[in-house]
Amino acid sequence: MLRNARPLTIPSVVKMGEISIAAGAHGLTVHPRPDERHIRRTDVYDLAEMLKNHPTIEYNIEGNPLESPFMDIIREVKPDQCTLVPDDPTQNTSDHGWNVVADAQKLTPIIDELNSLGCRVSLFMDPDIEQIKRVPDLKCDGAASPLVNRIELYTEPYATAYREGKGDESFELYKAAAECAQSVGLGVNGGHDLNLDNLPKFKEIPNLLEVSIGHALTADALEMGYANAVKAYLKALA
Repeated sequence: MLRNARPLTIPSVVKMGEISIAAGAHGLTVHPRPDERHIRRTDVYDLAEMLKNHPTIEYNIEGNPLESPFMDIIREVKPDQCTLVPDDPTQNTSDHGWNVVADAQKLTPIIDELNSLGCRVSLFMDPDIEQIKRVPDLKCDGAASPLVNRIELYTEPYATAYREGKGDESFELYKAAAECAQSVGLGVNGGHDLNLDNLPKFKEIPNLLEVSIGHALTADALEMGYANAVKAYLKALA
């Protein structure tokens, strides 16, 4: 977003990616929205090219597959992981997870295609146990295996509760949701408004696989430098 404030190429998104990797990050996540208000479509391809030099680093592209040009990007880049998020182009940021029951017919063919492209599939989900239980049902007729590999828990409500001194109570809800997901064979990621204050508690979720952190890391980087901010988050997750 800082880069997009001027018609320039500084700060370089690719350079920030390289700094993140050098500081120990295990993967890079981008969310190419239709309005390109932060990541541009060209950034997605530039990062993919850079990551050819880092074969152990995962590339996660997240976004709404029902909005153009998201699936076109995925077909061209074929990221390691594709995180499907039901955000509207008019939203300032993501604010809810999928309704698996209502969205099943729309999601199933998309997820089937992502499988054929070799992408791990993660669904952005609220900590709603009844919805999470339905995720394995998203599979094509006659398929023996579910199509979704993971969920990413939408953590803004947890972050808000933590700020209000109710973090422990909210954590228990998220822990139960994660355990439900794991019990039906899904891996668990997390993301949205996680920061250096609330992350140490959230990481207590058993077998948490991945967290995606953008806004807070960028804000912290303004004070401590980008590499140091990445290292601080890795330390918080250790």
